[in-house]
Parts: sequence; structure tokens; C-alpha cells
Amino acid sequence: MPDKKNASIFIDSYNKIDAQLRALYNFRSGQSFTDVVRQSADRNAAVRRYENDLVDYARLRNAIVHQSMNETIIAVPCDEVVENILRIERLICTPPTIGETLADKQVTSIDGQICLRRAVQLIAKTGYSNLPVYNGKRMVGIINNRRLIAALGAVLHRGQSVDAFLAETSVEDVLEEGDLFIYYKYLGRRDTLQDVLNAFENNKKLLAVCVSENGKAGERIVNFITPADLPHINKMLEDYK
Repeated sequence: MPDKKNASIFIDSYNKIDAQLRALYNFRSGQSFTDVVRQSADRNAAVRRYENDLVDYARLRNAIVHQSMNETIIAVPCDEVVENILRIERLICTPPTIGETLADKQVTSIDGQICLRRAVQLIAKTGYSNLPVYNGKRMVGIINNRRLIAALGAVLHRGQSVDAFLAETSVEDVLEEGDLFIYYKYLGRRDTLQDVLNAFENNKKLLAVCVSENGKAGERIVNFITPADLPHINKMLEDYK
């Protein structure tokens, strides 16, 4: 019967979501599904988006499992509810990855030994405000407008020549290692679009997510994801099948 089929699909999807959230965030076996959802919402954008639906589905699940008798199912999920919980299951259990959904960009980089004057000229020419800096094949930092303004401001404060500073100072000389971990987040191709959203939500200072093969500092950057990309990512998640 269609009713029983919907109930079976619903319960199977519900159980997968429950198991996945408990595995991801190490919840105790005795915690209720509602508690798991409420606490997971603080860490997972997909759960947060569907938090109220999932709490409602906990009540529906209890009615199906605990109140149904013999062959009679007391609560039957409609097709729309089944489609929705399957969508939520896919987002939580098999979320789309960065490598699967976002094409690599042609990321403009710069050698750490060139002078700041050339770096400023390159930023002005390309319009890119985040340029990976390489020493050989290893990325050693990211030069951005914020760091350039800070360096130039310090020169002006000391009463020194800006022209001389730009000509005689290398890009690598003005890099601050801490910038990489304050204003940027490393993710790999196998990380998910949800990880991207979480990165921006967890750090309001974040300028960009840096995508490399494995998400490790020093690897070549193949994609920059900035706040301007977030509406597109949200749309992809909404349309995810």
C-alpha cells in the first residue's frame, strides 16, 4: 500500500539522519532526536535550515512507531513530507562537495620576492584583493588590501618615503602569518559546501575560503570562495537532488 511505503521510506530516512548526526557530533545514545537536532543546528547549516521540520518529524516518527498497531499505521507521511525528509537526508548524509560542484578558478598568484610596487600594480590591474604568495612551489601567505594599507600606514606614521618602501620591500616582508588563520580558512576539494557556509558563519572576519587539494596550508590554491559566492552556494544547496 502507498501509505505503508511512505511510512517505511520516512522512518528509514529519519534513522539515517539520526545516525549521521550522532556520528558527526558524538551525541550520547540516550539523547533524544530533538536534542540532537537542536544542538546540531549550532554546528551545521543544513540542520539549522531545517531545524523546525526535523523537530516536527520527530513527533511524526513517534506516532508512526509507537502508536501504530498491528497493520494499521496511525500517522501517514504525505508525499511532500517524504520528499522533504529525503532532501534533508541527502544534505546531511551525502552533502555535495566543493570539488564536485565548484569549478576551479584561475587564481592569480604572486612571487614573494617581488617588490610591493609590482604587487600593488597587479592588484589594481586584476581587481583581485586576495593574492596567494609563493616561495617556489610553496604558498607562504596571502597579500590583501588590508595588509597593504597597514604596511603603508606604518610607513607614513614613521615619516618615511612611500615610494622607497614600495620599491625596496618585497611582498614576503609584509606578510603576517597570523593573517592566514584569522582571515582565511583552508578547505579541500572533498570538503562540503556546508563546510564553506559554516566557515563564514563561524568567523565573521573571514575574507575567503582557500580551496586546495587537501585543505592544508602551503598547498597550491585552486579556488577562492568569497562572501560574494555565498548566494550561489545557497542556491545550489536548495536545488540539490
